[in-house]
Amino acid sequence: MSVYKLANLIRARFPMIYITTFEEDRVTKYIKSIVTDAKQVKFPREVFTWTQTNGIINDSTSKAVGDTACPCKALEYIRKYDKDSVFILYDFHVNFGCKNRQPDYNVIRKIRDIVPDLKLGTVRKTIFFISTELLIPEALQKEITIYDFPLPTLDEIKSKFNSMINQNSSVAVELTEEEKDKLCKAALGLTLQEAESAFALAMVNDGKINIKDLPIILEEKVQVIKKTGILEFIKSDYTIKDIGGLDNLKNWLLKRNNSWSEQAKKYCIPAPKGVLVTGVPGCGKSLTAKAMSTIWQLPLLKLDFGKVFSGLVGSSEENMRRALATAEAVAPSILWIDEIEKGLSGLGSNGDSGVSSRIFGQFLTWMQEKEAPVFVIATANNISNLPPELLRKGRFDEIFFVDLPTVDERKEIFKLHLEKRLKDKTVASEVAEIKDLCGQLANMTEGFIGSEIEQVVISALCDAFFENRPLKFEDLAKNIQTTVPLSTTQREQILALRAWANIRAVSAAKTSNLKTYGKETDENSVSTSRGGRTLDF
Repeated sequence: MSVYKLANLIRARFPMIYITTFEEDRVTKYIKSIVTDAKQVKFPREVFTWTQTNGIINDSTSKAVGDTACPCKALEYIRKYDKDSVFILYDFHVNFGCKNRQPDYNVIRKIRDIVPDLKLGTVRKTIFFISTELLIPEALQKEITIYDFPLPTLDEIKSKFNSMINQNSSVAVELTEEEKDKLCKAALGLTLQEAESAFALAMVNDGKINIKDLPIILEEKVQVIKKTGILEFIKSDYTIKDIGGLDNLKNWLLKRNNSWSEQAKKYCIPAPKGVLVTGVPGCGKSLTAKAMSTIWQLPLLKLDFGKVFSGLVGSSEENMRRALATAEAVAPSILWIDEIEKGLSGLGSNGDSGVSSRIFGQFLTWMQEKEAPVFVIATANNISNLPPELLRKGRFDEIFFVDLPTVDERKEIFKLHLEKRLKDKTVASEVAEIKDLCGQLANMTEGFIGSEIEQVVISALCDAFFENRPLKFEDLAKNIQTTVPLSTTQREQILALRAWANIRAVSAAKTSNLKTYGKETDENSVSTSRGGRTLDF
């Protein structure tokens, strides 16, 4: 938070400053600390607050000053007041038009009338608009300055936590300094009031506070995410062991774990921006995103572009801004955009008056310039619908291509699903050792994707269950024979994906044991070797 930046805005006679925040008390104290300090603003100011219920209140006397509940009367009082002062107006944005309420043009005109006096008058006066949402009428956009008021810093949260401990001496504190830092860091992204509520809940839960209360703090973050209505918090129990194959992608992710830690700073390692994972549907792209949350021990947020777009003019842009701000607020975090090409399907059309283009531009700018440790993982099936601006270097750290699984990967996928389900010895009594069984099955499923392999196992188990007997190899073989794989039904699309990935993407898997997909070739077909260049890890 730059105290000097706000102090300079006040000293430079910026007439109106707009701050979007839910923390009225905190931002008010912050403004007061600046405007009453001669070292910061040279000429200290008196402080007044306004609400539509109480009118203008003199902060030093806590008394109302006349009949000023009406916005126009309050503005007239500000215009006539003849001492250096600041006026903090809460929820004044309702007069600018919100939801089904029309703008009050008398209020807007009155504000424009007093701007010259605020800028050029002999008395130094500044108006602060404090609101929970950003809403500035077009007529005032040149007069109002937006000031970003950040969420509490780690020091502020620590100070609040320590004061709560001192005020509640009956609460047993079972924390080392390192554990206390971990709890306070978990509260980053919450408002001071939200952090206080989370700490209070942890304390009253069992009369003590220790590192075991960490989930309570994290649950408060989940509430913040849910309240946006745009982001979805994904709880995942998947681990890296649940992903069959994709060794290059898994190694890339493992090597970048904790890249935002203090230790990483010693190596001058920048926090990774994100990856785009594209390729054949059903081969583990979404599973990888879910497993990342467990691997990196970070909250996984899913952004649904469909929820961003709204029928109200201008609200879609605000929805995107709020979603990205929330992702930054709970950072470090992972932002997952599933099937990103569908969210950008309206790009370039005139049907939405350019809203899609503005949203996309807003997202690209954020990706390029974001400083908060928010890792973006975007998945896509149809890369032909992705705009070139998204694919250029600097947006994502790497673009990975997920192809049909190799024979070794299919063996690994079969092993995962069979071991997960063959826990009862009576059900598994008639199948050979799983390791040998998986090798046979992998050779029989050339061209199968991971989800098809999973369904083969499930269908075979259903057959055995229906006849109330152990699983047999014949059950698996029969279901393999009756499955028409995606590699057959969408052969042309997969070949086109590979042609694209050969020069634009990194293979998500190692390629040494891959069999050629597709037996026949002709002069019109593309190479059937595995798409994507490989990396040595």
